Amino acid sequence: MEIIGRVKKIFKSQKFDSGFRKREIVLTTEEPYPQNILIEFIQDKVDLLENINIKDKIKVFINIRGREWTNPEGLIKYFNSIQGWKIEDFSSPSSSRKTSSVSSSLSSDDFDDLPF
Repeated sequence: MEIIGRVKKIFKSQKFDSGFRKREIVLTTEEPYPQNILIEFIQDKVDLLENINIKDKIKVFINIRGREWTNPEGLIKYFNSIQGWKIEDFSSPSSSRKTSSVSSSLSSDDFDDLPF
């Protein structure tokens, strides 16, 4: 799947004691009812955001992830996340698009049991 929009916000990288890294952006779609979509980049995909700036128009290739989590009281909750894995510059349809990607695949080690 893919989402095209303008970068509204870029959050700082987060690194956890386990070595897990993530960084999030908010992409605003350009449609009659624009949506602000939070997209996370994890592990080596964090590096894709190095040359991305606020107001850039980009195409982000995404995967939708879902997980089940049981809270300490035993209540089961479900969470979804949108993970980016490739970015293309989408400034104008006729421009040559630069592509950012990191050649690696995600493994089960890239995910943790946290609900966020």
